[in-house]
Formats: sequence, C-alpha cells, structure tokens
Amino acid sequence: MILEAVILNVIPNQTEEFERNFRTASTIICKVKGYVEHELQRCIEVENKYLLLIKWETLEDHTVGFRNSAEYQEWKNLLHHFYDPHPVVEHFNIV
Repeated sequence: MILEAVILNVIPNQTEEFERNFRTASTIICKVKGYVEHELQRCIEVENKYLLLIKWETLEDHTVGFRNSAEYQEWKNLLHHFYDPHPVVEHFNIV
C-alpha cells in the first residue's frame, strides 16, 4: 500500500465551495480500482490550506489507473480550479 500526500492551497474565500465540491468528489474516488481510503484535513494556522491523504493499493492504481480514468476527469473538473498554486503530489511507503 502507498500513501499519496498533497498540500492543497485553496484560493482565499473559496474554501466553503471547495469543501462542498470535495464531498462530491469523495464519492467519485471511492469507486476507483485500488483506492483504499482518504481523508482531508484543514490546517489550523492557515485558513485556506488543506492536507489530502489517500491510500492506494499500488502506485500505479493512482498514477496510471486513476489519472487515466473518466473518474479523474470528474475529480479534476470539481476541484482543480480551486488551487493556487497547483499542488505537488508525493507518494510514501510505510517504513
């Protein structure tokens, strides 16, 4: 299993709409092959900053399967216009 970790900086004053859209996007990603679980955390110190953690069975389930899927296009259309700057996605293994 791998962990995808992403810091999301949402455009100020768009956090409520982002969170609404994220709830919809969450129902999409749950159906993707290799998805295990996810969580979105809001930063305490910076109002428009979030941490997204997603567990995948394999790296390829995320980087190939999800990113080349129709579900990813829905995810992207719902969420990507909220980010400034566009986030860096990193993957981690348990040590």
